[in-house]
Amino acid sequence: MKPLDVIYMVRAILGALTAFICLFMRINDIIVALAIALLIYLLSDKVLRQIFIGKVEKSKITRTGIGVFFVTWIFLWILTYTFMKSFFGLSVFP
Repeated sequence: MKPLDVIYMVRAILGALTAFICLFMRINDIIVALAIALLIYLLSDKVLRQIFIGKVEKSKITRTGIGVFFVTWIFLWILTYTFMKSFFGLSVFP
């Protein structure tokens, strides 16, 4: 796999992980959830820059996968919340 493909896949997986983190932490405020998502994205950027130093330009590392990260995060967060609330009747949020 090419380095940019790996970065893209890592960001997609991290977006899904972020959605589950927001769900299990019972975050019900979009601002707090966005702050957590940004924090995870920025941390992943730092780590991926260290891993792919010299293989890919720094600006390409930052830009690759930003869309898939945030779309995956918001989609899965809404989907899992709706699933938990509707089908199981569970109170995810207090």
